[in-house]
Amino acid sequence: MTAGLATGGAGPSALRGLLGSAHLGPTLAVTVLVALLSGAQGLYAAQAALVVAAVLAGQLSIGWSNDLVDVARDRSTGRDDKPLATGDGSVRAVRVACAVALASTVVLSLAVGVVAGLVHLGCVACGWAYNLGLKSTAWSWLPYALAFGGLTVFVSLADGSMPPWWWPVGAGLLGVGAHLVNVLPDVEDDLATGVRGLPHRLGPRRIAPVAAAVLALASVVVLVGASPPPAAASAVGLVVIALVALVVVGRGRVPFVAAIAIALVDTVLLVVVR
Repeated sequence: MTAGLATGGAGPSALRGLLGSAHLGPTLAVTVLVALLSGAQGLYAAQAALVVAAVLAGQLSIGWSNDLVDVARDRSTGRDDKPLATGDGSVRAVRVACAVALASTVVLSLAVGVVAGLVHLGCVACGWAYNLGLKSTAWSWLPYALAFGGLTVFVSLADGSMPPWWWPVGAGLLGVGAHLVNVLPDVEDDLATGVRGLPHRLGPRRIAPVAAAVLALASVVVLVGASPPPAAASAVGLVVIALVALVVVGRGRVPFVAAIAIALVDTVLLVVVR
């Protein structure tokens, strides 16, 4: 046990633990997507800043809570990419940061507006529910669908309106696809510790093809809803097809990165034609 874990003190070890346990890739990806949606919605700079800050705080709380909940399981499977499992970070520091992030999420969300704020808090609650147990059930996909779809509603309600139907539908499908591919690198470790979410029940060979189909459907929904000019639609279609292929044939984190890229392409399309 390192000094950081033993004392929960500050310093390089605590900082490594904070950064390494924050799931910075997914956290920043979701935050950027929401920033793009805020631009598509035409939010004022101050509104957009509040929305983005609330989402960033919420995603940080979800990331940190995930590693706190899973620390014993990660240690048992020898996860060397998890600072709290390797002793390269402070559990207490992450707990404090998680609590601060969660409190900030409540304040920032409600500052956007009561109704919009409650919607966002519901999205964050979905992430926490996943961490606290839904990840091990056949309903593991549901928090992703509700949270990703709900974020589009949050952004729209910040401006006092509801989003077009294809925003939450497309985003919900993207969330499910991201969930499926995010599990791929860790399937064996998860199964060894009793985690049996939807991807695990599908089996390693079925996860990527199912994820690819879901992500492709999400892009179809966005293309139908956005109705871009034919040339733009064709270009987006070709890019999405290439990325979907990476989801199927990629290894390690490649399918997840490709899924995030599909989400970014769809969101940029939405921003351009909105």
